[in-house]
Amino acid sequence: MFGEPVETGSIKMTGAASARVEAAAKPAAAAATNGDTASKPTAAKSDTTSKPACDRDAFRVIVDVGHTAGKPGATSARGAYEYEFNLKLATLIDHKLRDAGFAKTVLLITKDTPYYAGLFKRAERASALSADLFLSIHHDSVPDSFLQKWEYQGVQRSYSDRFKGHSIFISRDNGDYRSSLMFAKLLGQQLKDRGMKYTPHYTEKFMGHRKRILVDADVGVYRYDQLIVLRNNRTPAVLLEAGSIINRDEELLMASPEWRGVIGAAAVAAVENYCAERSSATRSVERPATRSADRRTTGSGRRR
Repeated sequence: MFGEPVETGSIKMTGAASARVEAAAKPAAAAATNGDTASKPTAAKSDTTSKPACDRDAFRVIVDVGHTAGKPGATSARGAYEYEFNLKLATLIDHKLRDAGFAKTVLLITKDTPYYAGLFKRAERASALSADLFLSIHHDSVPDSFLQKWEYQGVQRSYSDRFKGHSIFISRDNGDYRSSLMFAKLLGQQLKDRGMKYTPHYTEKFMGHRKRILVDADVGVYRYDQLIVLRNNRTPAVLLEAGSIINRDEELLMASPEWRGVIGAAAVAAVENYCAERSSATRSVERPATRSADRRTTGSGRRR
């Protein structure tokens, strides 16, 4: 409808646009790479000493690339497909998790299948791989009624600068809702600590059937109970809409390696914290049973 899409890597920025991306990405990137203490909560530091370290070698994360090459999702303000954004960010997160010691991480790229069959297949794959966590990567757009027209590189495109920001979704019907919520909050906090803001527009009446329940107003966690990749998943599952690619300025941010690095660092930190939380919870459950068994055993190893 709007002509052939361009690759996200070929999006051309004017000098002013490039400056906006650099100005927006620099503070958060510096915080993520240089350990800026002003951007990191003190509670996170104390957590690392009080909680047992997670077994990163055994912990499996599935990083799901939203949509497929043949069904690429939304189209950005400059005509790039959402799938390209999803693939680049998910691949980066996959690499960062492996570098952090999560060797069993799986980058899930789904082949073209009938739409709903592909969604069920993603959830089934997570269960088959005995994953500990499922993170689906997407980028957002808006309903058609909000779209406006502009011209980019001689081609008429659609855009909407009305909304910007990320959003995090979970399903009440997921096989482990409490753990899904736990990770969603940890991810939201890490994004917030890096200066990112979630979009609140999913709570508005004008969203109609797309309106969602805001579970955590501090870090932007919403319920989207009908999402198949979340609802039909026995694994704790979270879907991240990393930003709005139909917003012209935010599209440039989402296309920049610096900003992807910020989001990737937030995702890895959230996984690390979640893994430690789960390890702590598991040990607290196992410990009483171990002590009880010890009391029934003599020093020679025979039960009383």
